[in-house]
Amino acid sequence: MSSMKEKMHDEKLYLPGDEEIMKFQSECLEKLYDYNATRPLEIEKRQKLLKEMLAEVGENCYIEPPFHSNFGGRHVHLGKNVYANFNFTCVDDTHIYIGDYTMIGPNVTVASAGHPILPELREKAYQYNIPVRIGSNCWIGAGAVILPGVNIGDNSVIGAGSVVTKNIPSNVVAVGNPCRVMRKINEHDREYYFKDKKIDFRDL
Repeated sequence: MSSMKEKMHDEKLYLPGDEEIMKFQSECLEKLYDYNATRPLEIEKRQKLLKEMLAEVGENCYIEPPFHSNFGGRHVHLGKNVYANFNFTCVDDTHIYIGDYTMIGPNVTVASAGHPILPELREKAYQYNIPVRIGSNCWIGAGAVILPGVNIGDNSVIGAGSVVTKNIPSNVVAVGNPCRVMRKINEHDREYYFKDKKIDFRDL
């Protein structure tokens, strides 16, 4: 029979209050506390702590404090050049994967954990976890919420305030609650960066 800690990563129902899990979680949160207590000029210290805290960290990644995470980022995997603005919340009871060059706006939540609908099971505090995968070169707008099991394809943009309940393909703009594909990224986007504002490639 699997231990509760093993069930965390098997998409099975388990009890998060298990003694082994709680001990491990507390140890992870100690480093998160240290990270959020760093001063603005302590960039090197932040980089060192991120490498200790997270499952994987590529080159040139940065998370603006405060960073919130159930397991201190222990199950968060970052590619290279990932940027997350303040109040990034990772419910990382199981693995969260974020690809290269992805940008995350303020107050974004990525949740890998959920609870059963059946009240009797919730009363006993049962939980399940399903990994979340965000592709490379995505932009996740401010205040977006990404739910367990969601995959977001490469290059896609998730509009501010969206609640992403289902997979989003690559190369699209998706918005809303629930989040839906609005359009593909197209030739218009090669000419305009915002509404009627043209891209001047000579200046870039």
